[in-house]
Amino acid sequence: MTGSVRIGLVGRAERFGRWVENVLLALALAAMVALAAAQIALRNFGGAGLVWADEALRLLVLWVTMLGAVAASRDQRHVSIDALSRYLPHRWLRGIGRLLDVFVAAVCFVLAWYSWQFVADALAADDRVLGGAVPAWSVQLILPVAFALVGYRYTVAGLAPRRPMSVSGAGH
Repeated sequence: MTGSVRIGLVGRAERFGRWVENVLLALALAAMVALAAAQIALRNFGGAGLVWADEALRLLVLWVTMLGAVAASRDQRHVSIDALSRYLPHRWLRGIGRLLDVFVAAVCFVLAWYSWQFVADALAADDRVLGGAVPAWSVQLILPVAFALVGYRYTVAGLAPRRPMSVSGAGH
């Protein structure tokens, strides 16, 4: 396979991945807003709400949070504290940025591993959510997947060429 074909495939895969992330994030956020609005309306005008809605909203918050972290990591547009770059010599920033990216990747991979153990325990215990209708592992699976994706992205960022703009990675 030639380099340009490989880059084309990688580029298409990256665009497809971004599209999937955006669609999942938009769907989860829309479902969360719609369910919260329905719950409020039912409680105020119907006298009672959906029994499973509060738990579903908590699960949707988890999904929106994790999908948002994955989306923020793809362009390294995450919340960061960038105090060091003002005080360190400019020539050090590239190396420190790489070191921080590798550290973040390592932390994310450790979190992915322990999240996977958490999901496996829920599967082994046959934990259920939403009134027993849904296996807990199926909604908890976002944790190891999202942490692994963020870890992967920071690994790539730590290895990629960069301009030494900031320590936090926001300028990559």
